[in-house]
Amino acid sequence: MFKHFDVILFRFFVFWFSCGLVLLTFDILPPILEWANAVFLILTGVLGATFFIRQYGTKIGSLLSFLIVFITFVIEGAGVHYGILFGDYYYNPDFGLIIFEVPFTIGAAWLMVIATTHVIARAYSRRIQNKLFEWFTYALVGSFAAVIMDVILDPVAFQVKEYWVWTAGGFYYDIPLSNFTGWFVLAFILHSAVFFTLHLVNKWHGSISRYWQPRMIYLYVMVISMFLVLAITNGLWLATLASIGLTAIVIGGYFRLKEQAI
Repeated sequence: MFKHFDVILFRFFVFWFSCGLVLLTFDILPPILEWANAVFLILTGVLGATFFIRQYGTKIGSLLSFLIVFITFVIEGAGVHYGILFGDYYYNPDFGLIIFEVPFTIGAAWLMVIATTHVIARAYSRRIQNKLFEWFTYALVGSFAAVIMDVILDPVAFQVKEYWVWTAGGFYYDIPLSNFTGWFVLAFILHSAVFFTLHLVNKWHGSISRYWQPRMIYLYVMVISMFLVLAITNGLWLATLASIGLTAIVIGGYFRLKEQAI
């Protein structure tokens, strides 16, 4: 029953992704369908939560999903109001339901980021025997993989779609360096929370979801690909080349080291 639901869920996401890619690429998304962007982000979060639940069980998977959404929402709120971690910025009201000046969809987007980079980072750290070194490698790789997503995501979201606006410029498409260091720090915190929570409940070396684990890699690549297409069609060549190169490195490493079923 669950497997049938999971297949339908992922296929629905692929359908939604495909429609959105065409509409955004050719800039034919009518204003009446702007809400579709928020639905896309919510769907990515649902996929991330489903992965955690299938991989680590309903209780732990739900707990991890809640922690990721809650922590990111609080930190994003602090960022918007006080410029903490990411720099000075604000969200466009058209970016979906906004609560305390933070879009509700941001938590879902971060859930996708951590779920996908969790799978990547586990492949890099799983053979390490020392727990402290394993944690550091896992959190470090997961955080870099998250920042790689932001290398393409932020220029498109800011320069092309104006989902959010930076009030201070920076070296990279007028995006401040603090944004990327903030992404790294937040991802490091979240991956560390995932690592120690799973170790605490003896789930770190648990069973592997053969269906969802590879689909987290597909999701990672699909999201980056969507923003790559938008970057190319809008002439953001530096972001395009940087994203392609960095993504190829981290995904190439994953496929060389990917985790096998125990």
